[in-house]
This record gives sequence, C-alpha cells and structure tokens, in this order.
Amino acid sequence: MIAIARRDLALLVGINWLWGLNLVVSKSALTEIPPTLYTLLRFVVMGLLLVPWLRPHRGQMSALVVAALLAGALNFALSFAGLELASSVSSVAVASQLSIPFTTLLSVALLDEIVRWRRWCGIVLSFAGVLVMGFDPQVSTRWQSLALVTASSFVGALGIIAVKRLHGVRPLELQAWFAWAGIPVLTGMALLTERPAFATLPHASLTAWGALAYTVFASSLVAHTGYFHLIRRYPVSSVAPLTVLSPLFSVCSGAVLLGERLTTRIVTGGLCTLAGVLIITLRERRIPDTGM
Repeated sequence: MIAIARRDLALLVGINWLWGLNLVVSKSALTEIPPTLYTLLRFVVMGLLLVPWLRPHRGQMSALVVAALLAGALNFALSFAGLELASSVSSVAVASQLSIPFTTLLSVALLDEIVRWRRWCGIVLSFAGVLVMGFDPQVSTRWQSLALVTASSFVGALGIIAVKRLHGVRPLELQAWFAWAGIPVLTGMALLTERPAFATLPHASLTAWGALAYTVFASSLVAHTGYFHLIRRYPVSSVAPLTVLSPLFSVCSGAVLLGERLTTRIVTGGLCTLAGVLIITLRERRIPDTGM
C-alpha cells in the first residue's frame, strides 16, 4: 500500500462520514416518502444535474444500462425499502457491507478470479456476523428489512461485476446513466406500489426534502466524486479498506441522533462482518466502491 497524504486521509474520513450519516438522514425521510419514490426523486434530481455527462458509449450501451439498473435503481430501491422497515440503522449499515463478499463470490463464478484462504475466511466471517445480528430480537422481528438489504447487496454486487466489464466510462458519466436508466423503471414501480404517495408528496416536510437534498448532493455527488478523485490518485488497495468507517459512522450516528440501542449481538455481529470485509478488501487488488 502507498501511504495517503494527511489532507487526503482527512478527505477520505469525511467521505465516509457523509456516507455513514446518509442512512440516518434517509431513515427520517422514509417516514414521509416511501422508498421507491424516494429513490426515484433522488435519481431525477441527479439525472437533471448530470445531463452534460450523459454520453453514449457505442458497443457498450446494453451492458451500461444493465449495470446502471443493477448497481443503481434496483440496488438503492431495495436498500431504502429495507431501511424503511428496519428498527435499527446499525443492522442496515452492517448488512449493506455484504456487497463486498458477494462481489468476491461473483468474481469467482463469473470472472474466474482465484480466491485464496484469507479471503474465504473473510467471506465466512462477513456472513456469520450478519447471521449473529439476525438472531437479535431487535432485528429478527424485522427480518424482512435484513432480507431486503441483503438482496440489495447481492444485486449491487451483480452491478459492480457488470461495471467491471465496461471500458472508458468516467465516474460522472456512470452516475448519469445510473439516474436516467433507472428513472423509467422506478417510475413504473412507484406507480404500481406507491401511487397514493404521489398525491401527498407536496405536503412532505422540509426535513424530508432536506434529507433528499443531502442524499443527492452530499452522499452522491460530493462523496462519490471525492472518492473517485482519491481512487485516481492512489491505488484502490490503499483507499478502499478505510470504507469500513462508513458503517461505523452510521452506527454512531444512529445511537446519537436516533437514540438507537446497541445490543451485544448487534455489536458482536457487526464487528465480525466488518472484520471479514476488512480482510477481503486488504487482499483485493481491485476493490469496488461500496458507498451509498
């Protein structure tokens, strides 16, 4: 690994803080705006802002749309649906990290990547930690939430594998396609499952709209752009391991801002999962972006 300069290290910590706080902020908005509609609004705003970066890539458009739908619309819709049902932001923050072991497993199955014993240990430890959390009464009574977040992690991992197959697509271009490919699908899903929410949308509070603005600007545009800047400047193996700070910030923010109670099983399971994720990322030569 190459040492990260202090200024860039501070930037990376700040990026993880923005990502970690995003779950807590979004949780408050989902009490007023249902998850699919919330995801749709996020992508509409992002899509409008990123129109200048919406450029076609000949010979790759089918793969680009598939990657955008998997890593974008479906991933976030499932994640926010799980967050809406969750009694604990902490469990969502930790379970969302399963995208890393899922990506490793899919790389073995689809990209013929070789995984040695250290990463296998990390994979087992990651899933074991989520299993431990699942037996906590605070989490097991909302098992649908954990199932949705786990599904989101798997779909997101499929999206990352699809992204790895793309060539010459810059980060902001990718985010622009995430938005515009997802808007038609999310609109249809929202109209089918959340149609009444469209009528109540004008009555949403400033808190809900502020949360949406935070998700678009702070979490997506600022944090992701900053992260990609660091990825261009340093090897991925130097930057990616520190993304485990994101769920830690979510856990702390949930405890401080939402008054969530951290049980022994949640803490134990969370530490197991994050330890497994850290093992995997330290052994990866190419590690995908896992931030929200």
